[in-house]
Amino acid sequence: MEQQVAVMNSFSFGNLRRPVIVGISMILFATLLCRVEGRCGESSTKQPNDTASHVKKRVLIVTGEDYKGHLWQTTAPLLKVLIRQDQRLAVDVVEDVNALRSPRLREYDTIVLHFKNYDPETPGRAAYDNLTEFVDQGGGLVVVHFACGAFQEFGSEFTTLAGRIWNPDFRGHDPYGEITVEITDVDHPITDGLAAFNTTDELYTCLDGKTPIEVLATAKSVVDNKIYPIAFVLSYGKGRVFHTPLGHDVAALGNSDTAELLRRGTAWASNLNIPAVKNQPDTSSRPANITTSP
Repeated sequence: MEQQVAVMNSFSFGNLRRPVIVGISMILFATLLCRVEGRCGESSTKQPNDTASHVKKRVLIVTGEDYKGHLWQTTAPLLKVLIRQDQRLAVDVVEDVNALRSPRLREYDTIVLHFKNYDPETPGRAAYDNLTEFVDQGGGLVVVHFACGAFQEFGSEFTTLAGRIWNPDFRGHDPYGEITVEITDVDHPITDGLAAFNTTDELYTCLDGKTPIEVLATAKSVVDNKIYPIAFVLSYGKGRVFHTPLGHDVAALGNSDTAELLRRGTAWASNLNIPAVKNQPDTSSRPANITTSP
């Protein structure tokens, strides 16, 4: 947690730490952290991989504001833990969306959006333009869960950057529950070798936009029986964008397959090579038709 404070101070926004919500989410987070990093009362014996001697790609998770049902205070730390399981990635967290205004954004290779702002002036036009310039010049971008609802004030502009964005006129999502994620692009580096998986999460049916995207995974709604994108990529200038609406809470993020998808998507956005997962079932025959309509 000290690292989060240090990053915030480096952006000259001061220590705006908020109290972490204590309860079931924190207990679940601690359990997942124990399972993922081996922090169960003893030191982790995990060793660096053979890329540890190289310069790591730097990833910044931008969070600190969201819909009240999204406990970013617990999901952001877990997201950091899950991404840095790829030891080529060094991950920081900043709990102030105004960090997107800073020229120090360029000290990072990839920005992870993990927030939904409600004030159109926060982080505002300067921050949005700074972010788009960062990606246009070759920086990576990862959009997680309700970050699709960020920057509503910029409408179609954000659609061009994120590929698909939240349309409040659409039905929001299926009830929180089990969904089956189908891999529809078995040749993309992110999903090469990955198999279909089940997870407990929200299936977003609210994504809208006509920007060309490459859909990597989909899921079928139990409400309307339509198929919706679960993971997709696009290019923005010289930069790479990975977008997934998965990750409602710590339980959803703690799903090992969701975590693998997020980790690989972040590595890809950071212009890293991604080894294929071996010995997974072939999913090439699964349907790829999608819709962004309610």
